[in-house]
Amino acid sequence: MSGDAYITLLGRSTWALVNAYHAALREKGLRPERVIIVTEELYAEGVPIAVSAIQIVSEEYGFSPAITIEVLPEADFMRAGAAIRTLAEDLIDQGFDVAIDITSGRKVTVAGALIAISLAEIRIQHIYYLAMQSLDDVAKPYMMIPHQVQQLRDLVEELEV
Repeated sequence: MSGDAYITLLGRSTWALVNAYHAALREKGLRPERVIIVTEELYAEGVPIAVSAIQIVSEEYGFSPAITIEVLPEADFMRAGAAIRTLAEDLIDQGFDVAIDITSGRKVTVAGALIAISLAEIRIQHIYYLAMQSLDDVAKPYMMIPHQVQQLRDLVEELEV
């Protein structure tokens, strides 16, 4: 099996997660076969909305990924890193190219994930971050936010330049 897998971190903003996903589809041509939403217990109530939104956006691009959820304890740096490292390793072992989106993730989850992946020397294909010049009026769909105030960054691409 080969294809793309997309790990996305859900924190306080479901809009940030969905808009970063939409940007990756539109701007980077990503079409993941698998989407894994990783969140902390405190933010798990946002998961059903995130799942529905990912399904809707994916269908608009003509595909339907398998979506799974990973709920972590709150603010557990070590557990977050270990869980995301294991997810990435398992997906790579299955032949997937792995992208991680850190846009919506809380600092503890993002730091844990990136440090664990780096220390394990896991080859992640993309680390996406949807940067916004302003946070005013961004709680709406990606296509309704002026494109000049948002930029999808791929930290892996930027480091390889």
